[in-house]
Amino acid sequence: MKTLKFKLYQHKRNRFLKRSINAAGVIYNHCIALHKRYYRMWGKHLNCGKLQAHIAKIRKRNPFWQSVGSQAVQDVCQRIEKAYQLFFKHNKKGVRPPRFKKVKKYKSFTLKQAGYKFLGSNRVKIGQKVYQYWKSREIEGKVKTLTIKRTPLGELFLVVVVDDCFEPEVKSTTGNIAGFDFGLKTFLTCSDGTKIESPQFLKQSLNAIKIVNRHHSKKLKGSSNRERARKNLARAHEDIANRRTDWFWKLAHDLTDRFDVLCFETLNLKGIKRLWGRKVSDLALRDFLDILEWVASKLGKQVVYIDQWYPSSKICSCCGHVLESLDLSVREWRCPVCQSVNGRDENAAKNIQTVGASMVGLGDVRQSETAIAV
Repeated sequence: MKTLKFKLYQHKRNRFLKRSINAAGVIYNHCIALHKRYYRMWGKHLNCGKLQAHIAKIRKRNPFWQSVGSQAVQDVCQRIEKAYQLFFKHNKKGVRPPRFKKVKKYKSFTLKQAGYKFLGSNRVKIGQKVYQYWKSREIEGKVKTLTIKRTPLGELFLVVVVDDCFEPEVKSTTGNIAGFDFGLKTFLTCSDGTKIESPQFLKQSLNAIKIVNRHHSKKLKGSSNRERARKNLARAHEDIANRRTDWFWKLAHDLTDRFDVLCFETLNLKGIKRLWGRKVSDLALRDFLDILEWVASKLGKQVVYIDQWYPSSKICSCCGHVLESLDLSVREWRCPVCQSVNGRDENAAKNIQTVGASMVGLGDVRQSETAIAV
């Protein structure tokens, strides 16, 4: 599967799509209310099939709901069903059930087999109206779903999921295996000692964000000035996200050009975020890994993950001695067996390099090659 994103031209007919997104938000809240009422009455979960049949009957009597395609309505019910299944499975881990959403903040609706048609050039027919979009690339493969997404600034995007049958072969261009250790002070640390610092875009723009946020909070609720200030705040956050994403793409291409295999240690990011909060969100490690996986698959490179419980920091990369405990504040330690001095991050990267190499069947790896541990 491959996901493509295109921006729609600004046009007055876009109000019909925004109206459909609002209708999808109303249906979503109505479904949540039905789930809660059904549980209070019968003490059990409302089946998705029953919910879809009930919504289909109501939709026939409501012209506003008919502005959303029938498949988009089914997708709304399926979204709620998936959210409840995750809640039933992981409620002990802090996962909450789906909740009501403000209609003006509802983001998207999805069409599957019907309700849209791609015409020639850069035009797409959604419902009975034709829209134009910025066609930055060709759509190759069979289109599986089409999602209309609205940003906080009110801009509309087409998100197209394509069944891409092409599977790139694993290529070996450099013969190197790479690895990095994720840290809060240093974004990635290579096993050869190279460190990649994160620009921390949110931290750079925090004062500007505070000023814009203060202007927004002082405006009268419901006024046009408050809406204008809200858009300025959303524009500032969008600028930060765009700069961070651009840096991620450039870094991902740089790493895949240098190495054939990149090995990472899986981490409990939610737990780390509870401890360190905004800084972890600013680093956005998961977003970087998603981009890196995309670039690696496109270029035929490999991204390998090892178990998060592997004691990469406590194992001496020279002799293999394992420490019983190692406090997080200790950034450098001396091995009691071979007397080698190990930096915490560099040592972890070397150990994960060894494990990653064994997972892909490369055996022993030269010390000159780099390992990644996240």
